[in-house]
Amino acid sequence: MTANPDDLGIDAYSPKDIAARVETSGIAKARNGFTQVLMLAILAGAFIALGGAFYTLVITGSELGYGITRFLGGIAFSLGLILVIVGGAELFTGNNLIVMAWASRKVTHRQLLRNWIIVYIGNFIGALSTAALISLSGVLSMRDGAVAETAIYIANAKLALSWQEAFFRAILCNTLVCLAVWLCFAARGVSGKILAIIFPISGFVALGFEHSVANMYFIPVAFFEGAETISISGFAANLSIVTGGNILGGSALVALVYWLIYLRKAPQA
Repeated sequence: MTANPDDLGIDAYSPKDIAARVETSGIAKARNGFTQVLMLAILAGAFIALGGAFYTLVITGSELGYGITRFLGGIAFSLGLILVIVGGAELFTGNNLIVMAWASRKVTHRQLLRNWIIVYIGNFIGALSTAALISLSGVLSMRDGAVAETAIYIANAKLALSWQEAFFRAILCNTLVCLAVWLCFAARGVSGKILAIIFPISGFVALGFEHSVANMYFIPVAFFEGAETISISGFAANLSIVTGGNILGGSALVALVYWLIYLRKAPQA
């Protein structure tokens, strides 16, 4: 008699099972205590910032070609979400998936907004603090300051986007980020989660999409490195636009779509 792979725990969870697991996770996240959520959110901001720093180094001085360089940089940036998922942390963009539990009325409006606000603030603290530490450490002075020049270039490119470009890139970005998190719920082991993360995340980075928490690192670190083009008003405008796009991409195009497919209760006849 052949054993069922599901019984052995070696096969990936089905999409329907993933939906149920994401919903259950969303309920738990929404009910966690303030201190726990805030500390985990600070960690997530720091983790994404470390991925951003790694990305900046990898693309500096590369002669491998534009697309390949950005792809390799995207793999490096995947470090951030790997640390969030495997190490355990609360990331605002990934937590847009709590909308699945909210749509099922298992999480209230207040619980959803509470989680998002605490996590967003925590992510900002973690990313900004890490940007300061990276700058103070002097690691961006590597290759005679070329890495710092790359950091400043990245920030200026983000701030130069029109609001439409930033908004729609943000929608696309968090669609891929939430899909990466979604795929992690299919995995039964650490290696499967890491593999699930790499391609969606390297894809959004290579394509130049906009991630609010990443920008909480990329723009401040350029400011700390002396970029005169960085202003608080420009930073705030970028964050507000990108955050809105991220919410729409993750909540509507991933969470609500999968909720409609797998969790919505059929109307009574």
